Amino acid sequence: MGRNYASKHGLDPDLFARAAALARMPDEFNSMSFLTEEEKIGLNLEATKKWHVPKKLFQVIALGSMAAAVQGMDETVINGAVLYYPKQLDIVKYKNEDLIEGLINGAPYLAASTIACWLSDWCNKKVGRKWVIFWTCVVSALTCIWQGLVNNWWHLFLARFFLGFGIGIKSATVPAYAAECVPRHIRGALVMLWQFFTAVGIMFGYVASLAFYKVPDRGIGEGLNWRLMVASACIPAFIVLFQIPFVPESPRWLMGNDRHGDAFESLVKLRHERIAAARDCFYQHVLLAEEHSYRGISTYKRLIEMFTIRRNRNGALGAWIVMFMQQFCGINVIAYYSSSIFVESGLGIRDSLLASWGFGMINFLFAIPAFYTIDTFGRRNLLLTTFPLMSLFLLITMCGFWIDQDTNPNGRIGLIAFGIYVYSCIYSCGEGPVPFTYSAEAFPLYIRDLGMGFATATCWFFNFILAFTWPRLRNAFTPQGAFGFYAAWNIVGFFLVLLFLPETKGLTLEELDEVFGVSLRKHAWYRLQEFSNNVNKHVLRRKVTPMEPLYEHEKRMAVTNPEWTEKTEVSHVE
Repeated sequence: MGRNYASKHGLDPDLFARAAALARMPDEFNSMSFLTEEEKIGLNLEATKKWHVPKKLFQVIALGSMAAAVQGMDETVINGAVLYYPKQLDIVKYKNEDLIEGLINGAPYLAASTIACWLSDWCNKKVGRKWVIFWTCVVSALTCIWQGLVNNWWHLFLARFFLGFGIGIKSATVPAYAAECVPRHIRGALVMLWQFFTAVGIMFGYVASLAFYKVPDRGIGEGLNWRLMVASACIPAFIVLFQIPFVPESPRWLMGNDRHGDAFESLVKLRHERIAAARDCFYQHVLLAEEHSYRGISTYKRLIEMFTIRRNRNGALGAWIVMFMQQFCGINVIAYYSSSIFVESGLGIRDSLLASWGFGMINFLFAIPAFYTIDTFGRRNLLLTTFPLMSLFLLITMCGFWIDQDTNPNGRIGLIAFGIYVYSCIYSCGEGPVPFTYSAEAFPLYIRDLGMGFATATCWFFNFILAFTWPRLRNAFTPQGAFGFYAAWNIVGFFLVLLFLPETKGLTLEELDEVFGVSLRKHAWYRLQEFSNNVNKHVLRRKVTPMEPLYEHEKRMAVTNPEWTEKTEVSHVE
């Protein structure tokens, strides 16, 4: 099969014959006599030293990381600017100034969710992954500069709306580009790198606010400080632009455009051994052939089947729950408005910007443990643990606003900062890394692109809702009521996860089909009983009978479970 593939596309038949055999059993290379000792050494290094990768692959990883930082910085440079631009652009004179402020801050996410996400697939097919990244960074850079040159609020709204095209398309393209270039053994870490370096970019957005807040106008117009803040996000975008010519195109995209020779040469640059490049080239060809078999299914039919087939519907619901709750847990309210929140707590502008930088630093540092927790504790367990804790610390933040500023200013500021900082720590280890990881696992192959489009649009749409509504919510509910509102949503999130979110950690494709094929009613009832048993066992210290596993693959494993062994023995004695 490998020989036929190579002959058809002008590649080395002998190399691909060996590569096809290796692709069938990639972990058994030491027992394959047709491999040379040098090839075995190279494959062993690849398997045992995950980050022993070629220079070109490091450049791809660096590109993806910097693009994620662009994303984070685009999102948070507005945080410091919001302290200044409403007054200087005369927004404060309008009756609905809070809605205008929210509309401006949320404009990129409105564009990303309603238009940009849906253009991503078309753009990628037309110009290729790396050039889509190039042009989205051009859009990001130019719109950031545009934001710094505006002279009225609707002009700023337009600039930020068009920034959403860079944000939305880039967020869908960069993870796909990186995943298609890297070997399978570090592919999962690349999803986490996107989240991690987005947190890095978020932190640098706060750094920019701190760096420019005291810049005087210097006779060239009002508000030079906030204009420099929003324009500074063009710097990492330009860095990405200059990286693009030095990285190869996605091999998978090249193969999808029938450029198999170019795809192989691209993989040769991204692997130490030619046999490894040929193995991955052949394997991607097989996967692509499977995808082509689905092309006869129309988009309309795939859309209908996303809702009418239980396995697809349950997977979609799970993805939408985690994407929705990533926003309604309240994290981006703090990411976009922390400077205003800290000013309202009683801090001055400089100290508020410094406190916001502290939030960004914590968000960045506590993204590091997520590399370990996501695959150790599982997606579902992380969310069930962190949602109640996030709710608790939002309530603590809420209580801080009830402390009188005149009689106990330090206590007020301290409790608010404590609640926000610990909340950020918990988010970064739990709900932060889960949504995109979970969504990538939730959809079967033939609707994955469509499903991820919906999931990403869900994320960006509710991101817009948060940014748009917070100023009005804060004014109508007071800060106490607004933080209490999102604390309540974290409790809602806990029960949504408890009842409707299956675990996906470490499951094969067949096991994922089985897990998402269980009816929601059966899953919810089982999890309620399990929750009740856990309360009785761990809180009330009562003896409970272990429940029968919910899934068939768990039943096959039950013989190795000590609790089930114990249950059988007790039943026999009775």
